[in-house]
Amino acid sequence: MSYVRPLSSPASATPVATPPHPHRQRLRAVAPDEVPPVAELLHSGATWLPAPPHTLPSLPGQPPMVGYLVLVPADRPAAEPPAQPAAPRGDELVRIDGDQRTAWVRGRQLDLTYLEFELLAHLVAHPHRVHTRDQLVTTVWGYGHVGDGRTVDVHVARLRRKLGTEHRKTIVTVRRVGYKYVPTA
Repeated sequence: MSYVRPLSSPASATPVATPPHPHRQRLRAVAPDEVPPVAELLHSGATWLPAPPHTLPSLPGQPPMVGYLVLVPADRPAAEPPAQPAAPRGDELVRIDGDQRTAWVRGRQLDLTYLEFELLAHLVAHPHRVHTRDQLVTTVWGYGHVGDGRTVDVHVARLRRKLGTEHRKTIVTVRRVGYKYVPTA
Protein backbone atom coordinates (compact mmCIF):
# COMPACT_ATOMS: atom_id res chain seq x y z
CA MET A 1 0.00 0.00 0.00
CA SER A 2 1.35 3.40 -0.89
CA TYR A 3 0.67 6.73 0.73
CA VAL A 4 -0.20 9.57 -1.62
CA ARG A 5 -0.80 13.20 -0.76
CA PRO A 6 -3.17 14.95 -3.20
CA LEU A 7 -1.55 17.87 -5.00
CA SER A 8 -4.35 20.26 -4.12
CA SER A 9 -4.11 19.67 -0.35
CA PRO A 10 -1.81 21.66 1.92
CA ALA A 11 1.53 20.18 2.93
CA SER A 12 0.35 19.60 6.49
CA ALA A 13 -2.45 17.27 5.41
CA THR A 14 -2.27 13.69 6.50
CA PRO A 15 -1.37 11.13 3.84
CA VAL A 16 -4.20 9.18 2.26
CA ALA A 17 -3.83 5.41 1.95
CA THR A 18 -4.55 4.15 -1.54
CA PRO A 19 -4.19 0.66 -2.94
CA PRO A 20 -1.46 0.32 -5.55
CA HIS A 21 -2.60 0.36 -9.16
CA PRO A 22 -1.62 -2.88 -10.91
CA HIS A 23 0.04 -1.05 -13.82
CA ARG A 24 1.75 1.76 -11.92
CA GLN A 25 4.79 1.81 -9.74
CA ARG A 26 5.07 3.80 -6.54
CA LEU A 27 6.82 7.17 -6.85
CA ARG A 28 9.59 8.11 -4.46
CA ALA A 29 12.15 10.84 -4.11
CA VAL A 30 15.73 9.98 -5.08
CA ALA A 31 19.02 11.46 -4.02
CA PRO A 32 20.74 13.77 -6.55
CA ASP A 33 23.49 11.23 -7.22
CA GLU A 34 21.16 8.20 -7.41
CA VAL A 35 20.12 6.98 -10.82
CA PRO A 36 16.58 5.68 -10.64
CA PRO A 37 15.93 2.30 -12.29
CA VAL A 38 13.55 3.82 -14.80
CA ALA A 39 14.18 1.25 -17.49
CA GLU A 40 12.91 -1.52 -15.21
CA LEU A 41 9.61 0.27 -14.70
CA LEU A 42 8.83 0.98 -18.33
CA HIS A 43 7.06 -0.96 -21.01
CA SER A 44 9.52 -2.98 -23.09
CA GLY A 45 8.99 -0.79 -26.17
CA ALA A 46 9.00 2.55 -24.29
CA THR A 47 11.49 5.34 -24.83
CA TRP A 48 12.38 7.86 -22.14
CA LEU A 49 13.91 11.26 -22.69
CA PRO A 50 14.92 14.07 -20.30
CA ALA A 51 12.19 16.69 -20.11
CA PRO A 52 13.11 20.23 -21.16
CA PRO A 53 13.90 22.29 -18.02
CA HIS A 54 11.36 25.01 -18.86
CA THR A 55 8.49 22.44 -18.65
CA LEU A 56 9.26 21.44 -15.06
CA PRO A 57 7.91 23.30 -12.05
CA SER A 58 10.37 24.97 -9.71
CA LEU A 59 9.97 25.34 -5.97
CA PRO A 60 11.54 28.35 -4.25
CA GLY A 61 14.56 27.39 -2.18
CA GLN A 62 14.67 23.86 -3.66
CA PRO A 63 17.07 22.42 -6.23
CA PRO A 64 15.73 22.20 -9.78
CA MET A 65 13.59 19.19 -10.57
CA VAL A 66 14.53 16.58 -13.09
CA GLY A 67 11.83 15.00 -15.20
CA TYR A 68 11.53 12.60 -18.06
CA LEU A 69 9.18 12.22 -20.99
CA VAL A 70 8.15 8.63 -21.47
CA LEU A 71 6.96 7.58 -24.90
CA VAL A 72 5.01 4.35 -24.73
CA PRO A 73 3.73 2.62 -27.86
CA ALA A 74 -0.02 2.25 -28.02
CA ASP A 75 -1.12 -1.12 -26.76
CA ARG A 76 -2.72 -3.17 -29.44
CA PRO A 77 -5.28 -5.60 -28.16
CA ALA A 78 -4.17 -9.18 -28.57
CA ALA A 79 -5.98 -11.05 -31.27
CA GLU A 80 -8.79 -12.85 -29.51
CA PRO A 81 -9.73 -16.29 -30.68
CA PRO A 82 -13.07 -16.27 -32.44
CA ALA A 83 -15.87 -16.68 -29.95
CA GLN A 84 -17.68 -19.97 -30.07
CA PRO A 85 -21.28 -19.42 -31.05
CA ALA A 86 -23.68 -19.95 -28.20
CA ALA A 87 -25.71 -23.09 -28.44
CA PRO A 88 -29.35 -22.39 -29.23
CA ARG A 89 -31.55 -22.47 -26.13
CA GLY A 90 -34.97 -23.91 -25.85
CA ASP A 91 -36.65 -27.24 -26.25
CA GLU A 92 -38.04 -29.45 -29.02
CA LEU A 93 -40.75 -26.90 -29.76
CA VAL A 94 -39.05 -23.49 -29.53
CA ARG A 95 -35.39 -22.79 -30.33
CA ILE A 96 -33.83 -19.44 -29.44
CA ASP A 97 -30.54 -18.38 -31.05
CA GLY A 98 -29.28 -15.36 -29.09
CA ASP A 99 -26.32 -14.69 -31.42
CA GLN A 100 -28.49 -14.51 -34.53
CA ARG A 101 -31.48 -13.16 -32.57
CA THR A 102 -33.81 -15.65 -34.20
CA ALA A 103 -36.55 -17.84 -32.81
CA TRP A 104 -37.79 -21.05 -34.42
CA VAL A 105 -41.01 -23.00 -33.76
CA ARG A 106 -40.91 -26.57 -35.08
CA GLY A 107 -38.41 -25.52 -37.77
CA ARG A 108 -40.35 -22.39 -38.79
CA GLN A 109 -38.59 -19.07 -38.16
CA LEU A 110 -40.64 -16.43 -36.39
CA ASP A 111 -40.65 -12.78 -37.45
CA LEU A 112 -40.39 -11.04 -34.06
CA THR A 113 -39.83 -7.48 -32.92
CA TYR A 114 -37.03 -6.74 -30.47
CA LEU A 115 -39.27 -6.88 -27.39
CA GLU A 116 -41.20 -9.92 -28.61
CA PHE A 117 -37.91 -11.77 -29.07
CA GLU A 118 -36.65 -10.73 -25.62
CA LEU A 119 -39.94 -11.74 -23.99
CA LEU A 120 -40.03 -15.14 -25.70
CA ALA A 121 -36.35 -15.79 -24.98
CA HIS A 122 -36.88 -14.97 -21.30
CA LEU A 123 -39.94 -17.20 -20.99
CA VAL A 124 -38.26 -20.10 -22.82
CA ALA A 125 -35.14 -19.75 -20.65
CA HIS A 126 -37.31 -20.27 -17.54
CA PRO A 127 -39.93 -22.89 -18.42
CA HIS A 128 -42.74 -23.60 -15.94
CA ARG A 129 -41.80 -20.54 -13.88
CA VAL A 130 -44.58 -18.02 -13.31
CA HIS A 131 -43.52 -14.43 -14.02
CA THR A 132 -45.56 -11.49 -12.82
CA ARG A 133 -46.19 -8.66 -15.24
CA ASP A 134 -43.97 -6.38 -13.16
CA GLN A 135 -41.13 -8.93 -13.24
CA LEU A 136 -41.40 -9.20 -17.00
CA VAL A 137 -41.46 -5.43 -17.46
CA THR A 138 -38.40 -5.03 -15.25
CA THR A 139 -36.48 -7.92 -16.83
CA VAL A 140 -37.42 -7.56 -20.49
CA TRP A 141 -38.15 -3.87 -20.84
CA GLY A 142 -35.47 -2.86 -18.36
CA TYR A 143 -37.33 -0.26 -16.35
CA GLY A 144 -39.86 -0.08 -13.56
CA HIS A 145 -43.52 -0.50 -14.38
CA VAL A 146 -45.21 2.71 -15.42
CA GLY A 147 -48.70 2.45 -16.87
CA ASP A 148 -51.72 0.20 -16.73
CA GLY A 149 -50.08 -3.23 -17.00
CA ARG A 150 -51.46 -3.95 -20.43
CA THR A 151 -48.09 -3.70 -22.19
CA VAL A 152 -47.09 -7.25 -21.30
CA ASP A 153 -50.57 -8.54 -22.18
CA VAL A 154 -50.37 -6.97 -25.64
CA HIS A 155 -46.92 -8.43 -26.33
CA VAL A 156 -47.97 -11.88 -25.13
CA ALA A 157 -51.02 -11.73 -27.42
CA ARG A 158 -48.76 -10.87 -30.37
CA LEU A 159 -46.38 -13.71 -29.46
CA ARG A 160 -49.24 -16.19 -29.28
CA ARG A 161 -50.47 -15.07 -32.69
CA LYS A 162 -46.99 -15.54 -34.17
CA LEU A 163 -46.55 -18.96 -32.52
CA GLY A 164 -49.63 -20.16 -34.37
CA THR A 165 -52.86 -21.82 -33.31
CA GLU A 166 -51.26 -25.18 -32.48
CA HIS A 167 -48.53 -23.67 -30.24
CA ARG A 168 -50.18 -20.60 -28.75
CA LYS A 169 -51.08 -22.52 -25.59
CA THR A 170 -47.39 -22.87 -24.64
CA ILE A 171 -47.60 -19.39 -23.09
CA VAL A 172 -50.04 -19.92 -20.24
CA THR A 173 -51.86 -17.16 -18.43
CA VAL A 174 -51.82 -17.48 -14.66
CA ARG A 175 -54.85 -15.43 -13.69
CA ARG A 176 -54.22 -12.32 -11.62
CA VAL A 177 -50.48 -13.10 -11.55
CA GLY A 178 -48.76 -13.25 -14.95
CA TYR A 179 -47.49 -15.75 -17.49
CA LYS A 180 -45.41 -18.89 -17.81
CA TYR A 181 -43.99 -20.94 -20.66
CA VAL A 182 -45.02 -24.61 -20.67
CA PRO A 183 -43.39 -26.56 -23.50
CA THR A 184 -45.48 -29.30 -25.08
CA ALA A 185 -43.79 -32.34 -26.55
